[in-house]
Amino acid sequence: MKKILSFLILLVLLIACGQKRPPKEELAEPINTYQSLPGDSTLYGLACDGCTDSILVLLPFAGGDPDTFDIINAYHERQIFGPPRIGDELAVILNPEDKEEAIMVVNIERLRGKWCYEVMPTFRNINKMPERIQKRMLQRIPDSVKHSMLTPREYGFQLKRGYTAQSIGSRRQATSDNMSPVQYPQLRRYKEWRLFNGKLILTTDSIRLANGKKGHPEQDTADILQLRRDTLVLKFKDHEQKYYRKTENHQ
Repeated sequence: MKKILSFLILLVLLIACGQKRPPKEELAEPINTYQSLPGDSTLYGLACDGCTDSILVLLPFAGGDPDTFDIINAYHERQIFGPPRIGDELAVILNPEDKEEAIMVVNIERLRGKWCYEVMPTFRNINKMPERIQKRMLQRIPDSVKHSMLTPREYGFQLKRGYTAQSIGSRRQATSDNMSPVQYPQLRRYKEWRLFNGKLILTTDSIRLANGKKGHPEQDTADILQLRRDTLVLKFKDHEQKYYRKTENHQ
């Protein structure tokens, strides 16, 4: 009888210990498969309810609960590129000395789309002529002919989902272009785009070399100076470029 009683007490203790065993910690699952580039300290996520001109509420793609960041200084320094709306995809740069402060916010949702600008042609080899010859040549060309030749063209690019890009404009020169007295700037043909520590990285298609072979793609890095609903201003290494958003109604 004592053996049976001892066995029952041991069985109860084992069951009780099993019930008191702490549950396994539930790991926060990522909500997006996006992988940052090596060296990119940007925090990516979605804007949540509660965002104001002084507070950013972000649900990080890495998983976990929404985080709240102070954006007062970023707002005054004009480092909020595209006001966050609920559900917008954002790129956030944090203050290295204060992880509760965001010093830059880029609205990726606002950045996507078609961005264009107009380019004007120039007369071929005119820069190689003496200035007096240039003036004389231009004076002899009728205004109607100059107007027909000096027609602007639309250049630009489209930033798509999945970080693919597509150039907007003439992809190849027509045979008639080589016979024209004017020439247009060469179009940069982009195929990919990324954000890297707040900078926009545009990657070109394979470059065609003089021997007919394809060279390695090139990258253009730009600082975002302005991002509004219809305006984008980028600062490249050697120039600034202002773009307008191309929509169905803007042809």
